[in-house]
Amino acid sequence: MEIWINPACSKCRSAVRLLDEGGAEYTVRRYLDDVPREGEIREVLERLGLEPWDITRTQEAEAKELGLKDWPRDADARERWVAALAAHPKLIQRPIITADDGTAVVGRTEEAVRDALGRRG
Repeated sequence: MEIWINPACSKCRSAVRLLDEGGAEYTVRRYLDDVPREGEIREVLERLGLEPWDITRTQEAEAKELGLKDWPRDADARERWVAALAAHPKLIQRPIITADDGTAVVGRTEEAVRDALGRRG
């Protein structure tokens, strides 16, 4: 299990606390320092069952500078979104937990984190 976090984020700290309380074995990835490559983002999206625009923090200043709200959200634009997330990791929604069973969740709620805990091998 791996969790992508920004340590300044309260939701991330809460998710780590819940994983600790649940006795999970996991690796912390500070994704702003250890930026995911495009291939890693594609893999996480597949595990999440989501599209890149679904995990994009569109209210961030960088998103507004890029004009993301006006970008198309379709198959033709998918790679453009993935590239933007790799180039601007602040735009990636957090925390993302990759579960041992090959799935992943965006752990913004206690329920989502507990769901990830239930997906251990």
